[in-house]
Amino acid sequence: MFIAMNKTTELYYESAYIKEFEAVVVSCDAASDGKYEIILDKTAFFPEQGGQTSDVGVLTDNTGNTVNVLHTSISEENNETIIRHITDGALVAGSNVTGKIDWEHRFSNMQQHTGEHIFSGIVSKRFGYDNVGFHLSDSEVTMDYSGVLTPADIKDIELAVNRAIWENVKVIAEFPDKDKLDSIDYRSKKELTGDVRIVTVEGYDCCACCAPHVEHTGEIGLLKVVGLQNYKKGVRVSILCGERALLYLDNEHEILSKLSGRFTTSSDKVITSVNKLFEDNDSLKNRLVNANDKLMEYELLGIDKGLSNVFLVKEKDFDQVLMRKAVNNLAKEHAGYCGIFAGDDAGYRFIIASGTEKRDCKNALDALKASFDVKGGGSSAMIQGNIAASDISQVLNICNNL
Repeated sequence: MFIAMNKTTELYYESAYIKEFEAVVVSCDAASDGKYEIILDKTAFFPEQGGQTSDVGVLTDNTGNTVNVLHTSISEENNETIIRHITDGALVAGSNVTGKIDWEHRFSNMQQHTGEHIFSGIVSKRFGYDNVGFHLSDSEVTMDYSGVLTPADIKDIELAVNRAIWENVKVIAEFPDKDKLDSIDYRSKKELTGDVRIVTVEGYDCCACCAPHVEHTGEIGLLKVVGLQNYKKGVRVSILCGERALLYLDNEHEILSKLSGRFTTSSDKVITSVNKLFEDNDSLKNRLVNANDKLMEYELLGIDKGLSNVFLVKEKDFDQVLMRKAVNNLAKEHAGYCGIFAGDDAGYRFIIASGTEKRDCKNALDALKASFDVKGGGSSAMIQGNIAASDISQVLNICNNL
């Protein structure tokens, strides 16, 4: 049975809450990756567009054959809107099917997107910044703004957004006629022509948008800012809404509770305890460096000054600054090459310096590279880097015979 290609009716514009619908398969074509591209005469599956990932779900024909909708895409072909459902199985063209969208996935996207509109609307009104980038995936929501927002600004905006959520104001999605559209002051990332869909969050935002949204802000639940970074000439803000925000806060609370238990203190004093731990750790590191410095001085005093080449081996976490200091001191007392290797069988860091005879350290580097995997460089006076060697005695044998 042949059915002519026509415009796919977009049911998600009739209502964002259509979870199940009936349709006819217009075509089903095999894709090169083993998937199938199914076109229906109507669909409630929202395709990937406007920075938002697509709906997923299932399609079932009247024989009970079910295929999974893995992705949904949209394109304009011959002035027709064509929506393709990427599936893991085939359906017969002309057959009647029932579509069921993954509502949990869809509703989460609705929460995130409406929350973003409120946030961006407040940023626009308070600071005059444009939302120049938006990305909504299954794991993150990011907005890029054309100006700088401080952490204090973000805190104030976040509270204002949540107050808008608690007010449970109405969200209106519509295609106004041209006269009405011309009278509306709405946000848009680009110039639009033809039918323009306007999403209005009463009292907070008015923006051109093609995506499904909740009908009242209370359905968002809550909004939490989870990231702020400088981006280009403005900032990138990351948010989570609804269940995503709750799960995030649950995880943060669990981490804080574990830290509180570990430090045997109340949660409000964890930061103080962590800072104290870092201070103590820094103090111990300084004491250890000073002790190792003294030990190194004694070790260097015991080395025969008549030796030309001197190479020492230290543990892998030996201080880099102390390595350089010791190598410099050795180079003042010995004629040949002087160096230190710090590491274990997995590999070693090294610093090698030229002694009083001013030999070219690049020759030493070439000799090591001829036998081992070496990454490093330097000058004729000093080289440093990393060497992959499981047997350090082989390395020392080459060095001592330079």
